[in-house]
Amino acid sequence: MSCYFSPDKELENIALKAEETASEAFDRIDHTARCNSEKVLKAFIDNRVGDMHLKGTTGYGYGDDGRDKLDAVFAQVLGAEDALVRHNFVNGTHAISTALFGVLRPGDLMLSLTGKPYDTLNEVIFGKRGGSLTEFGVKYDQIDLLPDGRVNYGKINDLARGCKVAYIQRSRGLITATASS
Repeated sequence: MSCYFSPDKELENIALKAEETASEAFDRIDHTARCNSEKVLKAFIDNRVGDMHLKGTTGYGYGDDGRDKLDAVFAQVLGAEDALVRHNFVNGTHAISTALFGVLRPGDLMLSLTGKPYDTLNEVIFGKRGGSLTEFGVKYDQIDLLPDGRVNYGKINDLARGCKVAYIQRSRGLITATASS
């Protein structure tokens, strides 16, 4: 019921009925939000985050306890072993390559389950300018998508054993489609 407007009564009744019908779903959403808020608050408490951790820093960040606390809070909230949270990743390729170089070591296998990665990540994996994953000694293999664009699940069991990273790409990156005349 509106306090300031005079909506059509039939429309107002439809809106009230819709709210009533969706109330159970909204209650579940509110419960999830409350639980997640408590999870974050608990992580702040468990990691003893104080106001001194929320202040800016200067320099290179060595010994930046606030940054370390942020990483610890994210790891706990997300149920991860560790976390790396930075505001200065410049793009998705930068974030992905940082994760790959952080996890993969010489001799490890990276297996792409969705075909060839997009062009900028190709540079990270195979780049000829120095500092690529393969130059670092990481092995790479891929499973091409089926002709209809689906993942080839049959080949995954054959090739995935022993791989350190199973890479799945949803984005097609900067690939552009050309229209035929």
